[in-house]
Amino acid sequence: MTKSGIASITRSAVMAGFLSAVLSVVLGVANSYAQDVPVRILVGFPAGGGTDAIARILADKLKDQLGAGVVVENRAGAGGQLAAQALKAAAPDGATFFLTHDHTISILPQLVKNPGFDPAKDFVPVAGFASFVNAFAVSGATPARSLPAYIAWVKAQGLGKAAVGIPAPASTPEFLVKLIGQKYGADLQAVPYRGSAPMMLDMLGNQIGAGIASVPDLIDNHKAGKLHIVAVLGVARQATLPDVPTLAELGMTGFEEMPYYGFFAPAGTPRAALDRFSDALAKVLQQADVKERLAAMGLNVGFMNQQQFSAREAAYTKVWAGIIKTSGFVAQ
Repeated sequence: MTKSGIASITRSAVMAGFLSAVLSVVLGVANSYAQDVPVRILVGFPAGGGTDAIARILADKLKDQLGAGVVVENRAGAGGQLAAQALKAAAPDGATFFLTHDHTISILPQLVKNPGFDPAKDFVPVAGFASFVNAFAVSGATPARSLPAYIAWVKAQGLGKAAVGIPAPASTPEFLVKLIGQKYGADLQAVPYRGSAPMMLDMLGNQIGAGIASVPDLIDNHKAGKLHIVAVLGVARQATLPDVPTLAELGMTGFEEMPYYGFFAPAGTPRAALDRFSDALAKVLQQADVKERLAAMGLNVGFMNQQQFSAREAAYTKVWAGIIKTSGFVAQ
């Protein structure tokens, strides 16, 4: 055989080997998204709060659908900002997801000059699974059982001042405290906590007379009579709280848009990984016990695929851009 023939055969063998190696890598990556990939779910609030409880309900069911371990990792602080920064730093390999509500993605980046992440560039929406409303609650030691009665009680104390707990600074609850105070002519001061769990401890200990948080954060203690929800946001009364009026019923409009819950992943995460997780979540949400447990927490459960969830997030961000502009709030 000639030297050129041998060289041609050698080149063909090398190319075949190279293609075989590439194919093995591609198939290996594809298979890694199909089985035995440990999944980490980041949560931006402390253990014991509503968001953490939701994450653990879903994680327990997702492990069966994914056929892999699912771990909830709490990165509490700054209204979910620390967890979002951790998501940005995570490898886009389908192993890390961020369960969050509207505040961290749609609101916080408009209120903080340098949050350490840009949702539009650093994250990709995966799927949504619920909407919810925020609520105004009073502690057990507060005699009022309605929002107007609470305001009257505050004014009767003398100076008309009162502290109202909120789960995070520069959040929907902080805006609500300000606007409720303006409407009723009361000096309400928002007191930010590192999540709803520590705020709840102070409310249950009667260290603070009122607080604003999501219904999932408040519902269990409301049902137990340890605190009292006196008003909710949204366009209609909540099924779990049929006797509690909306703020719109009390004459306060502009907060009818319902916040969302969903999952995000690092930008660049392969489509196979996103679809695998989204499909697993859709199946989990079809399970009757999951729907019942989440609904009992005050969530309006409904699966949103990536396109639907992306549109939902964009619309909510736009609504809050208008609210923030109208309020005159300047990014800190």
